[in-house]
Amino acid sequence: MADTVLVHPNRDKPEAKATKAAVILLLLTSAALIVIITVGGWSELQGGQIVSIAYILVYALMAYYVTKWNRGVLPVAAGMAILFTVVAAVAAPGWFDRDKTGFQNPALEPSILGLFTLILIPVQILLIAFAMRGFQQQWNVEIEVAEDEAHRYRPGGDLEGEEPETA
Repeated sequence: MADTVLVHPNRDKPEAKATKAAVILLLLTSAALIVIITVGGWSELQGGQIVSIAYILVYALMAYYVTKWNRGVLPVAAGMAILFTVVAAVAAPGWFDRDKTGFQNPALEPSILGLFTLILIPVQILLIAFAMRGFQQQWNVEIEVAEDEAHRYRPGGDLEGEEPETA
């Protein structure tokens, strides 16, 4: 009797791989933008530094889990992105309002921080869309098959059960 192996047929699809890459890129881009905004506006964040640092760490951790095909973090990432989109939409005008004489400037110019905050909004919206798309792709589906038939579920395998040709 042949040994059985678990295969994940939905992970081998090009759409799933592209979605995974997009989610990782968007999570890391979001974390980088939040780092820039946090460091650049550190003196003016009025206690928001802790929340920003938490978002940075959680987004980086989620990016790691997505690299391991963990589907469970995707709705959490989308939910956090919704919250941060609202925060960014409220905060952006405040940075532009500080770009006047009489205000103490943070490390980066307030208009630059406002621009980065505005850029963060569409990045978060894209993160929501791609995370939910990844969740719909069912990365968690496992099929138990005989070891000699597992190649049929991998790229390049054919349906007749013959080994794929090698170049």
